[in-house]
Amino acid sequence: MRRAFLWKSFFCLLLGLFWLLPASAADKLPEPIAAALRQHGMSARGLSLYVHEIGQPEPLLALAADEPRHPASTIKVLTTLAALEELGPAWRWKTEAYTTAPIVDGRLEGALYIKGYGDPYLVIEHFWRFLRRLRAAGVDTIQGDLVLDQSYFAREAEDAGEFDNQPLRAYNVLPSALLVNFQAVNFSFVPQPQANRVLISADPLPANVEVENRVTLARGACRGWAHNLGMKVQHRNGRTRVIFSGTYEADCGDNELFRVVSEPVPYILGMFRSLWTDLGGRFEGEAREGTVPAGARLLATADSPPLAEIVRSINKYSNNVMARQLLLTLGASLRGAPGTTDKGIQAMRAWLKQRRLDFPELVLENGAGLSREEAISARHLGEILLTAWRSPYMPEFVSSLPISAMDGTLRKRFNGDGLEGQMHLKTGSLRDVRSVAGYVQDRAGRRMAVVCLHNSARADTAAGQAVQEAVLKWVYERP
Repeated sequence: MRRAFLWKSFFCLLLGLFWLLPASAADKLPEPIAAALRQHGMSARGLSLYVHEIGQPEPLLALAADEPRHPASTIKVLTTLAALEELGPAWRWKTEAYTTAPIVDGRLEGALYIKGYGDPYLVIEHFWRFLRRLRAAGVDTIQGDLVLDQSYFAREAEDAGEFDNQPLRAYNVLPSALLVNFQAVNFSFVPQPQANRVLISADPLPANVEVENRVTLARGACRGWAHNLGMKVQHRNGRTRVIFSGTYEADCGDNELFRVVSEPVPYILGMFRSLWTDLGGRFEGEAREGTVPAGARLLATADSPPLAEIVRSINKYSNNVMARQLLLTLGASLRGAPGTTDKGIQAMRAWLKQRRLDFPELVLENGAGLSREEAISARHLGEILLTAWRSPYMPEFVSSLPISAMDGTLRKRFNGDGLEGQMHLKTGSLRDVRSVAGYVQDRAGRRMAVVCLHNSARADTAAGQAVQEAVLKWVYERP
């Protein structure tokens, strides 16, 4: 009886000592990070951290690392790595021009068909070169319509303004198999105090778009250059008028505004008319959607830059439109055309399964991070980084990430604090979300895979950025 009592007492003592033991080093919040949270009045709730030295079996830090969090744009590391491994860094998209009509003395006596295959980077200069090839093929005048074949991607029921009710923002452009110049116009604002005006120019300017400038120049201090600007878009009789109004402070200097002012078909029509005329051609038709008929004759082809360059643009500048195009390309290439979001997600999940990466908490919506649905844990995002480091395409992947204080979304961060050039990091931000995922080379020369997912009120503010920087400085400076 007494022996049983002693064993019971001893067991209770051991249990008590167990609960008094400190958490493992990997689960303990480092003091510099805790201090940053206190300084800015934030708690560790909603903060997930994962730090793993390359080549080591266990992480250095894993704080709430298994909690699903919204990753914002850091989910692009999954999308781009899967694409590099499934399609290869030399993969290229194509855009093709066809006709079924004869060309007589430079006159195409029928329609011109343009078929897109999802090129994410068919910017204005590439589209110009494509049309130049058509001119070189002997086409001077096009008598028929411009028929746009976008059948390589399915038309999905989506609203460009669904995410944040900002349908004119360039980052909200929906995927399209024939996406020219991101469907956007770059408006430049240049104050001219001597003339007491603000010069507004558009590049590119589609032939069916005009700009009306009602903006007046103000002389006060700059309080946010776009703060007092108004923008209205009117569509009438196949033409678009963009009206700018309000005031613009001279002290704000030169600025640019990227906006979507028309739907895909009228936008491509306007760009085609403008560029074709500049190339000395004539176009007598209109634009409509359709498919290339069987037996049509190929006139010209344009190839995109290789995937390695596309991935670089996606990650360096966090381009949501290109990431979504890439997801649908994965779906169409690996699951069959037409590409859909669901097929792209299936392709990404199949890639994870091939790599024996089991992420039960993973939620994918568009692969770009412009989502309140997408979720992943810090540990699993870290595992993607470790997988990338072992990939044969590691150099292409790592070089696609922004470099601290040098380029991309990190060009203006970490200047003058010893971290310049020491980090390759994909950033992400939404309302109440701030994230980062990538690689840090610490001051001892060790390479770390680092993930910080912060889902909390004010995480997207300067306070959240200060906490994130405290995390990265701790990784760099740790003994």
